Amino acid sequence: MDTLYIVMPAYNEEANIEEVIGQWHPVCEQITQEGNQAHLVIANDGSKDNTFSIMQQLQEKYPLLIPLDKTNSGHGATLLFLYNYAIGQKANYVFQTDSDGQTLPEEFWEMWQNRTHANFHIGTRKGRQDGTSRIFVTKTLKLVVWLMFHVWVKDANTPFRLMNAERLKTILSYIPDNFFLSNVAIAAIAVKKQEKIAWYPITFRPRQGGVNSINMKRIFKIGVQALGDFRKINKNLKKA
Repeated sequence: MDTLYIVMPAYNEEANIEEVIGQWHPVCEQITQEGNQAHLVIANDGSKDNTFSIMQQLQEKYPLLIPLDKTNSGHGATLLFLYNYAIGQKANYVFQTDSDGQTLPEEFWEMWQNRTHANFHIGTRKGRQDGTSRIFVTKTLKLVVWLMFHVWVKDANTPFRLMNAERLKTILSYIPDNFFLSNVAIAAIAVKKQEKIAWYPITFRPRQGGVNSINMKRIFKIGVQALGDFRKINKNLKKA
């Protein structure tokens, strides 16, 4: 029997959260019906709206939903919080996506069916519909990862990935606490450590509601900080 934790960070997602839960909870139900275990865990990252209260209200309707509340620390740090939570709950597999409705649950199943064939199953966003600035950031990240780690990663920051929990735990040991670009670091380390990785083209829709909290000015600031953190990761890898 396998145990899956589907994890999502959420910040000011009251416009999306109910629909997203309604889309992903059936995935957990189906996996459970097949004889495995699954939970949908969403961490409210200090939202200033009603995101967390909506999740609490939906618990009776969606019994496999686990809403968590935490102080605001940013997307990457919240991902690290969720990954460590799932590992602490004895997950065999961790699947991560975001709570803004940009990804499709039906595209998860190919990864799940192939879960034993690789340790990391990562989506690659084809025909992205979330704006040219986001595409530019992704291409820039690809170059930065090459310069820092000397590896090419197809789509380092994709919020659509199924990961073997034991292998994820090992990779997390190299990543500093509160690292904002944690998914980028995980993908880069996995490639550099020659983990078995499978890549899948996925649909990536526009945000389905609400307003994106990340602007280009903040992205630049995050990128400058990430360069220092990437150096720390490289040092950790060399020590290992």
